Amino acid sequence: MYLGVTLDRTLSYRQHLQKSAAKVKSRNNLLSKLAGSTWGANAETLRTSALAHCYTVAEYCSPVWSRSAYTNAVDAQLNASMRLISGTLRTTQLPWLPVLANMPPPHLRRKAACDKLLHNVELLPDWSVHDDVFNHTAPRLSSRKPIWFDMIPVDVMARWRSDWQSSSVVNKHLVCDPTVRPPGFNLHRSTWSMWNRFHTGQGCCAANLHKWHIAPSDK
Repeated sequence: MYLGVTLDRTLSYRQHLQKSAAKVKSRNNLLSKLAGSTWGANAETLRTSALAHCYTVAEYCSPVWSRSAYTNAVDAQLNASMRLISGTLRTTQLPWLPVLANMPPPHLRRKAACDKLLHNVELLPDWSVHDDVFNHTAPRLSSRKPIWFDMIPVDVMARWRSDWQSSSVVNKHLVCDPTVRPPGFNLHRSTWSMWNRFHTGQGCCAANLHKWHIAPSDK
């Protein structure tokens, strides 16, 4: 372990991401104590709490491991955090979660962190890491994707809008710009949850209960 990052022999960061996912899961359990399906804190309070307790752990040193093949372990827990904020069900389509939680998708947040780090390194040529990034040698393994593999900065909000427009989700027409905070962040928990379940088309209605093999009929 070095500066809180667990290093393995192949630098796949699998162990580090599994540990981070476990930490985020335990903090999601604490976050769930603030709100149930019909009671609890409003979305603004939950969003602030998630950013302070869950995202800080999930994104620690993200420029180092953001190109790992095991980032899905952390993303799954961040999706759970966004479900708690929005009050939606597990069957909700993933593109809806960042929109309702008013936070860019995890992979775009990591890309923004990488772009910021590269920009800072570029401005400081006296740093020893400057030559490692901008005058690096050719990689020995083609499967490796170091931080300089993709040095083109990305406009996170523009990419988010593009990804939303190209997605195929239920009721996509209800949201023109995913970067704009949806109305109702200060609504009562039960109203906010019901509102979002109508938006996403996923609720505990008779049709879905029959689809999930919980009810014998959709009537």
